Amino acid sequence: MQDHVIVLIHAPGKGEIDADARAGALSTVAPFNPELRWLDETGGEALEIAFTPPPASHFHPRSLEERLRARLMGEALDIAVLPLGGRRKKLLIADMDSTIIGQECIDELAAEAGVGEEVAEITERAMRGELNFREALKERVALLTGEPQEAIDRVIVGRICTNPGARTLVRTMKAHGAYTALVSGGFIPFAEHVARVTGFDEIQANALPCENGLLTGRTAEPILGREAKAEALERLVKKLGIAQHDVLAVGDGANDADMITRAGLGVAYHAKPLLRDVADARIDHGDLTAILYLQGYRKAEFV
Repeated sequence: MQDHVIVLIHAPGKGEIDADARAGALSTVAPFNPELRWLDETGGEALEIAFTPPPASHFHPRSLEERLRARLMGEALDIAVLPLGGRRKKLLIADMDSTIIGQECIDELAAEAGVGEEVAEITERAMRGELNFREALKERVALLTGEPQEAIDRVIVGRICTNPGARTLVRTMKAHGAYTALVSGGFIPFAEHVARVTGFDEIQANALPCENGLLTGRTAEPILGREAKAEALERLVKKLGIAQHDVLAVGDGANDADMITRAGLGVAYHAKPLLRDVADARIDHGDLTAILYLQGYRKAEFV
């Protein structure tokens, strides 16, 4: 009986996965009883190939994935090799900045304050894992001292937008019984807005202290970062009475590594190298609906 699956997902707008790519993927697992099934039956942008791998001592999913990636080099395809069983997860736990939305909120707030370049450089280094998240956050918030609180609303209205597929990802998983949590190292006002727009059940984020209508430049304790995201995953697993295997976690930076490695399916979304190296799957070309295909959802089931 087949117990693993190769998932191929075309970049949006690229059309049907062509015959050469399909043949290349099938030939890689030809001895293992492969069966091709379309996940997008009309547009042909996603498919899966179920197969029966050799004994565990001779089968390494990441190695197979890399062989497929090399064989299909030049194709705008996301490729994952995953266990076939238990693919549809009961908990979605997601990073916000540069994952569910296309921006880093603190960078956009800094741009309003005229210190955008300085803050963005610190953000980029922190997301690559080069800086301690806690200290990097304190340094960036300090640069916002005295900025009017109303700048938060201006950023929400004028600068923040969800990434393609975000609403569909959340709504589809919820329609099939999953719980959804947005966990951010950013700030509560932004997370509350994004959760309302996309439909997340709950949020976790940092407070952004203000006094007399101005940002204080201080960071409120506790500062919720990498460890807090992993702790949120553990808390929700217990609350929902599920196993870690039932969790899907998605993020883009070093701050997400602990929750990604603890989830049953950890996905690196257009991510930094550090996170791609530890995730179970990575999305480099597709939008957030690709995460539904990884779980075996057909496009006809999208909400």
